[in-house]
Amino acid sequence: MTAAAPPQIPLIEEFLQAMSADRGLARNSLDAYRRDLEAAASRLAATGSTIDSCDAEDLRRVLAGWHTDGLAPRSVARRLSALRQMMAWLVEERRRDDNPCRWIDNPKAPATLPKSLSESEITALIAAAQRLQPDRKALQMTAMLELLYATGLRVSELVSLPADQFRRDLATIIVHGKGGRERLVALGGPARLAVSRWLAHLDETGAGAAAHFLFPVGDTHITRQQFASALKRLSQAAGIDASRVSPHILRHSFATHMLNRGADLRGLQTLLGHADISTTQIYTATRPDRLAGLVAEAHPLAGARQQD
Repeated sequence: MTAAAPPQIPLIEEFLQAMSADRGLARNSLDAYRRDLEAAASRLAATGSTIDSCDAEDLRRVLAGWHTDGLAPRSVARRLSALRQMMAWLVEERRRDDNPCRWIDNPKAPATLPKSLSESEITALIAAAQRLQPDRKALQMTAMLELLYATGLRVSELVSLPADQFRRDLATIIVHGKGGRERLVALGGPARLAVSRWLAHLDETGAGAAAHFLFPVGDTHITRQQFASALKRLSQAAGIDASRVSPHILRHSFATHMLNRGADLRGLQTLLGHADISTTQIYTATRPDRLAGLVAEAHPLAGARQQD
């Protein structure tokens, strides 16, 4: 016996189509919205309500149920955010008279700082990649690691990189990020060398001419899950606890190390593709000494106060 499909799927899909058209959301973002909204619709159905007819009390019962289930506050807040946006759309489309989410407070999530690896651990990972067998695996994994650590790309951006722009120019690449936003990213020497060697291998084996993606698998590209699994295995070979290593941890490591070495916060925001600098600012919390140093070095009254 198959499980019943979540209720209100047509209405949710209509909303997602509108979101895609208006905001150009990436497929991964739309899938996340879909999961959260279907979870909310299922919970509302259990209380005898729907997304387009519920009131604030119905929503409070839904949130209470999620908390009872042990859902993390951050996950509850994310689902509530999806509901807020769909409710606002329903009001705009005159499918609802009100947005009951206005009366619901966001759950307070504990602040968490980005986790990162040390520079020596990054070096150990890359060295372990270079020792992989066969050569194809070593060259591909080394190129992916060097690119990820040199640029701070999201894993979805990394695996879907097209090969052609690397053949035209290895100094800079154009990355298509969240929401269809483009940004220019510069490559350092080690990353350029690793990608050059990988492209040469593809050409030597005859796989380069037909490959649309830089990291091809058949007619498509390596998946995020495949790369993440390979990274876990590589971390064990490098003597690093696999639970501490993921593609996103490498992105955090890039940002943390750049800031530690004096990178400008606005510049880092551009490199990471953050729409809002507040997202980038969380990395400053990992180095309070760095913040104090910046004030001492850059504030116009810092020197004058010390002389008084």
